[in-house]
Amino acid sequence: MSQPVILKSNPHGINLILDKNLPFAELKREILKKFKESDKFFRNAKIGLSFEGRQLTKEEEYDILELIAQNTSIEIVCIIDKDELKDAFYAAKIKEFEENSAGKTGEFYKGTLRSGQVIECETSLIVLGDVNPGAKIIAKGNIVVLGSLKGNAYAGAAGDETSFVAALDMDPVQIKIGSVIGRSADRGPLFAIKNRKKVMEPQIAVVMEDAILIEPIIKGLFKR
Repeated sequence: MSQPVILKSNPHGINLILDKNLPFAELKREILKKFKESDKFFRNAKIGLSFEGRQLTKEEEYDILELIAQNTSIEIVCIIDKDELKDAFYAAKIKEFEENSAGKTGEFYKGTLRSGQVIECETSLIVLGDVNPGAKIIAKGNIVVLGSLKGNAYAGAAGDETSFVAALDMDPVQIKIGSVIGRSADRGPLFAIKNRKKVMEPQIAVVMEDAILIEPIIKGLFKR
């Protein structure tokens, strides 16, 4: 590459194109330089970020997000995957975040939730990481896990059954939305799984006819 780091805008945010051979420590310095140069243009923007040109580990992605958060006014709402379905999912999340940002913003948690950890949120919550078995998330709004959900998730904790739980890899021990509970051991009337596959795919859990329905996230789903 002629430049080790290139910022390229897309409909939902920024493509961060990275040199695949540059040592990571040096790459971070170049990323910081680029974002500082662009901070006036993107000042206080809430955007999605995608990575191209280089395969990053989760830890490296988190390091880059932390770097941007600590040194610029740009707020990274989520990481955008090149996969078409995930892209549609993230685009909908960004739109929802922007629509709700006036007086009712959601909260973010970055990192893996391990067994015994509990997070409670007065609004919606986006987790940038995994939720392991034995961990619990409680939110009065929606819950979005940009990773694997294998613990417990309780959305609409104030009784709002229009809330939802979404995850890139949906395999929870228990989901509760409002007063409706679904357990992985009770898969049946209370925990209907539609078109479930063994491969990881973004899925959403909602209340439908007094039961929790989990289905893949596809284009047009949020409009429905």
